[in-house]
Amino acid sequence: MLVDGKWTAAWQPVQASDAKGGFVRQTSSFRSWITPDGAAGPTGEGGFRAEPGRYHLYAAYICPWATRVLIARKLKRLEDVVSVAIVEPVLSDEGWRFGDDRDTVNGATFLHEIYTRADPHFTGRATVPALWDRHRGTIVSNESADLLRMCNSGFGALADETVDLYQADLAAEIDALNAAVYPALNNGVYRAGFATTQEAYEEAFADVFAMLDRLESLLAAGPFLFGDRLTEADVRVFVTLARFDAAYHGQFKCNLRRIADYPNLSAYLARLIAIPAFRDTFNLDHIKRGYYAIKSLNPTRIVPIGPELAWAPKG
Repeated sequence: MLVDGKWTAAWQPVQASDAKGGFVRQTSSFRSWITPDGAAGPTGEGGFRAEPGRYHLYAAYICPWATRVLIARKLKRLEDVVSVAIVEPVLSDEGWRFGDDRDTVNGATFLHEIYTRADPHFTGRATVPALWDRHRGTIVSNESADLLRMCNSGFGALADETVDLYQADLAAEIDALNAAVYPALNNGVYRAGFATTQEAYEEAFADVFAMLDRLESLLAAGPFLFGDRLTEADVRVFVTLARFDAAYHGQFKCNLRRIADYPNLSAYLARLIAIPAFRDTFNLDHIKRGYYAIKSLNPTRIVPIGPELAWAPKG
């Protein structure tokens, strides 16, 4: 991680644990918002006005948090408004690295260089997603939940306003479901995979499968989590489900059942992957290479050939 702007050690997946040996995720450091008129959003400072060509997204196909934002960017037709750079799927000893998809905006080799450009004394992990402002030379936000919602409403008429992922009449229900899904499933798989005690692992494991069972029941009424309306809750659930059988089931020891064993969840994934924004941001090769390159969990770095995913695009 970075300490006072200096890279201090080889990358490690677990930076902090609680008293039970449970995985503790770092809090996002940059929390400003893009708004149509440049006014301050729910957090951070103002001055980040929605403008075409001003913002650049750093993301990773392996990362579920970054993929949330990639999906929202495409659903809202912001591809020509916000440019993007994708880091390599395998973490180097200095964290995320730019490969063939070079950093054409800042000329960086590693993502941590972007963080120290924004704050020369930054302390913390350099994470994706991160949204860069070319005008002010800083990171607007590195919080995926905020960036997802920013894509939905922050760009005003620059985005496709016929798509609304956070509809007012569903807002309270979306917030409630997100609040339940995040600790139990989105972060629950990481709590299981990076647990350092049996107690912490078993607690996370139980949360993951209780939530999968709940979602399986909820989707009996389908096609989406809120009937026939696609919302940000679907985006947030999809990115975890899409990685489950290929990575979390084996690498993170979430092996009670596969998503393939849940008929409603499997059909749900098939419906979502048929939507271009989901299909075009799903990269199984990056997902498998990235997760199975975590040395602390897979010292040999051997990437499994399977599994076959019935819902996933072929080739």
